[in-house]
Amino acid sequence: MAYLFCQSNFSSPRRAGMGAEKVIEMKDFLKRKNIVISARRYGIDALGAMAQGLFCSLLIGTIIKTLGQQLSLQFLVDIGQFAFEMSGPAMAVAIGYALKADPMVLFSLTGVGWAANKLGGAGGPLAVLFIAILAAECGKLVSKETKVDILVTPAVTVFAGVGLASLIAPPIASGAHAFGQFIQDLTVLQPLWMGIAVSVLVGVALTLPISSAAICASFGLTGLAGGAAVAGCCAQMVGFAVMSFRENRWGGLVSQGIGTSMLQMPNIVKNPRIWIPPTLASAITGPIATCLFQLEMNDPAGGVASGMGTCGFVGQIGVWSGWVNDVASGAKAAVTSTDWLGLLLVCFVLPAVLSVVFCEILRKIGWIKEGDLTLPQ
Repeated sequence: MAYLFCQSNFSSPRRAGMGAEKVIEMKDFLKRKNIVISARRYGIDALGAMAQGLFCSLLIGTIIKTLGQQLSLQFLVDIGQFAFEMSGPAMAVAIGYALKADPMVLFSLTGVGWAANKLGGAGGPLAVLFIAILAAECGKLVSKETKVDILVTPAVTVFAGVGLASLIAPPIASGAHAFGQFIQDLTVLQPLWMGIAVSVLVGVALTLPISSAAICASFGLTGLAGGAAVAGCCAQMVGFAVMSFRENRWGGLVSQGIGTSMLQMPNIVKNPRIWIPPTLASAITGPIATCLFQLEMNDPAGGVASGMGTCGFVGQIGVWSGWVNDVASGAKAAVTSTDWLGLLLVCFVLPAVLSVVFCEILRKIGWIKEGDLTLPQ
């Protein structure tokens, strides 16, 4: 017994030391491979990059294709279709770039993105997000570790990504579609309350350092829910742009109004109360969009435009292309003056007016002070 006691006392620290060394070695290895397991890397960097990939393929392709159809220019239709079909590879490569993948890993993600998007169906963007992250990290683990890197790295990346796509992309697709459909159905049943909820939540997501466009695309947020999402995004972008005009002048108006309200995040961290006016505006414009104007986002791009707001006027172009499609399919008789009035009021006029009114009230009671909305230089 004494012998066993001594053995356990002397061997345990040794084992603990060996275990600690292995942990340190693993941390050093992951650091050398630039694998950072964090919410920021995957939930902000990768998600934001995926939205850029979506914009540069599916969204711009849809815009070009729609213009081609309206102008009867077949070559524009073809160009748009080619870009549209490359959304999976574009998203995957963008994610790999955000994860700082080596070139061999990055290029191998094209096939992974195609497979994940194809097998993911309506939930393709969400499937690509998860699968491209896992495939990229697997590829980075083996990259430059062997003398036959040109074979090993692409093989590991492609096998891991396509294998995962075949296993989990269909369930992800089903889950994303079901959740998106639930939100859309609930918005039809409760346009007032869901108009408020969707508008506020998606608008907040747009201003946060995450991608509202990627979120809307992942769940295929279209129809009335998509219209509410557009309203919320516009309220944040136009609201911040107009209510901060005295501090930021024309440069701030343009950079926030057709760029991104995310520029205000450093100021929001300093004084969260500056977020109140555009958020209250979104709580008003959302139900106006759903209840009064029945503003719908039926863009063929599958919801990505719902989370873009006035960024490059993509949200408005998405609504318009949805109208065009609905008229062509017979779902809508014609685009009316009421449609255009609703789009103008919900996306531009009401966010500007409401945000300024709420902001001035908060300035008078001292919650917002001069300089609180000045953009960092």
